[in-house]
Order: sequence, then C-alpha cells, then structure tokens
Amino acid sequence: MFDLDKWQEIFSTIKKNKLRTILTGFSVAWGIFMLIILLGSGYGLENGVSKEFVGDAVNYISINSGVTSEAYKGMKPGRRIQFKNDDKVLLHGLKNVDESVTRKVIRNISTISYKNQFGSFQVFSVSPHNQDYEAIIMMKGRSLNDNDEKEVRKVVTIGRLVEEALFKNEEPIGKYINLGGGLFKVVGVFDDPGSDRDLTRVYIPASTGQRIYGLGEDVGNIVLLLGNSNTRQSIETVELIKKTLGEKHKFNPEDRRAVFIFNGIENYQRLMSLFAGIRVFIWVIGIGTIISGIVGVSNIMTIVVKERTKEIGIRKALGATPWSIISMVLQEAVFITAFAGYLGLVSGVLLLESISKAIPPETPYFSQPEVNIQVALAATLILILSGVVAGYFPARRAASVHPVVALRDE
Repeated sequence: MFDLDKWQEIFSTIKKNKLRTILTGFSVAWGIFMLIILLGSGYGLENGVSKEFVGDAVNYISINSGVTSEAYKGMKPGRRIQFKNDDKVLLHGLKNVDESVTRKVIRNISTISYKNQFGSFQVFSVSPHNQDYEAIIMMKGRSLNDNDEKEVRKVVTIGRLVEEALFKNEEPIGKYINLGGGLFKVVGVFDDPGSDRDLTRVYIPASTGQRIYGLGEDVGNIVLLLGNSNTRQSIETVELIKKTLGEKHKFNPEDRRAVFIFNGIENYQRLMSLFAGIRVFIWVIGIGTIISGIVGVSNIMTIVVKERTKEIGIRKALGATPWSIISMVLQEAVFITAFAGYLGLVSGVLLLESISKAIPPETPYFSQPEVNIQVALAATLILILSGVVAGYFPARRAASVHPVVALRDE
C-alpha cells in the first residue's frame, strides 16, 4: 500500500543531500547507458553482417577448381583442374545434397544491347536452381527452368538495373536483347536483396552458354545446396567432395590448392557463435559497470542509516517493526537506482536512435543499432534487483539497531 509519509521522508532525505545523491545516481545511470550502447552497437554489427548474407542462401557449399600442388599417383603437380558437366552430376549424388548448380562467367561478351540502348553487364551461364542459391526474387516473368536447360533455349533473365538501362519504361518480357551477336529472349526480370552488383547480372542457361560460346562441357564453379543440414553434416559433405573429386581428377584430397571449397553453413554458424560470444561479453562488461554503481548506492544508504540511527531507535522504541525499517531503506535505494538507471536507459536508447538515423542504409557491416523490448525489460529488472541489493545490507543493519543503543548514539 502506498505510504505518503514514508515517501515524503525519502524525498526529504534526498533533498538534504542532493549532490551526494546525484553523483551516486550518475554511476548507476552511466552503467546502464554503457550497457545499452554496447548492446545496441553489437546488434548493429550483427544486423550489418547478417545483411551481407541476405543476397545468398547460407546452406550451400561452393567449389572452385585450382591447380594441384602435389604429385599424386604418378601425376605431376601443377595440373589445372577443370570441372565438367559430369562433375556436377557426380557431386549431386553425395549425401546431404539437395540441389546442385553450375555457374560460369561468359567473358567474351562486352556489350549487351536492345534497339539503340547499350550497356556492359556480367553474363553468367547457370543451371536451374541458381535462383535458390542467389535468393533472387522474380519481379516479372519467370526464372530459368529445366526445359530451358534441356532444350538449349536462347532465353535470358535480367537484373532490375539491366532492365532500367536497356528498356527504360518499355515492357521487357518477350523482347529480344543482343548478347555479343546472339539474340536472346527475355523471360524474366529479377530483384536481388544483395548488392547492386548482383542486379547488373544477366543469366542464360548453362547448356546454351556452352554451345553458343564454345565452352564445350566446361563449367565454372559448382554450388551444392544442402537443405536443412547442420554444421557437422556440411563438414562431412566437404570431406566427401574432396574424396570424390580427388578420385576422379587424380589429386590428393588433402591438397589445398587443387580445389577451393567454401562451406557457407560452417561460416554462417561461426559468425553466429562469434556474435553470441560478443553479446555475453557485453553483458559481462555492462553488469560489471552497474555493480560499481550498486556499491556506490549501498555505501550511500549505509551513511544514511548511520546518520538516522537515533531516529530509527526512536521509531523502534515507539513500536516500529523491523520490516517497516527495512522497507523504508529498501524503497529509497530502489528509487535512487531505478530513477537514475531509467535516465541512463532512455539516454542510451535516444542516442542509438540518432545513430541509426544518421547511418546510411548502404553502410557495410553495420546497420540499425537498436535495443529490443526483451533487452529493455531485462535492463529494468536488473535496475530493480540492483536497488534491492544496494539497500539490503544497510536495511538489515538499520533493522538490527537496538533502541537503547540508538538513543545513546552521538
């Protein structure tokens, strides 16, 4: 029940010692302020790095060919490994693999044109399901499919920026663009949540690229999509890839230069583990700073109890219960801690909001520093508990004061 007289006493005590209370409260406010800033910055870093992954799937393994650096089974070092179509088929059959994609940049196309509009864009010959790896979103038309691949169709999907450059306000679907002398029908326009560079790409079927541009059976890199596989399964698949390709192309599976394998799942999980560690570290630092503030409040409350020893003795002589003495000291400690902490919390959130608005959206690896509602609730709980801890020991000392001894206190 709200006790007006008790709160008047608390405010009276604070009013008599303004500077002492403000300086003590500042240490608590600073601790919460720093905790909020550190947590918000940590989330900003995590948001920024996560944004870099938006443009691609994370459940993939990318394989690029290299040059052997070791002699193996009678084969000399220095051999360049060239992937073929059958390598994709071979790797597609490995355990944990859901889909496989081949990709190769067509480098002998310098200009792409439509009517009198020209542009220089990257052209990739890709197999179906490339859109699953790139996580692209079709804005118009459709993506490349199995029939395009089987029938070696001269069709193309283009990025949003390619459409804007070549077609202006004209509808592109069904129109033909010139890719280095060959006419390709536009069947789709895509958006990509990744960088603008991804929006300047042009995709054609892998079979079409091989036939028209003289690539034979050659493919560039191979990407394997692993569905819901975990980190352990992805690592097992990497070992299978090394062994399988090593047997086929006759190189030592442990030869690090023969093939270059990027495990997207392992890399993503490593980053998430790193961020989890950073969050724990920030909480430890922040709580450590708050504890220093709690110690300050506790010291102040000890002094308050000492100053009011005679008054407490009179209260107890008149029949005040130990709990009423304890609650009086605890309420003052919780009030100072919670009020100062709340000022620190609000100041931290306002500063993060200002920083978030000032940082350009395209800033790499740092985006939208913020503190979510769970953190705010946790900080509030910490403030209340801090006040209780800060006032508990002085309150116990006040409750143990003997009336006779207190009345003799000078």
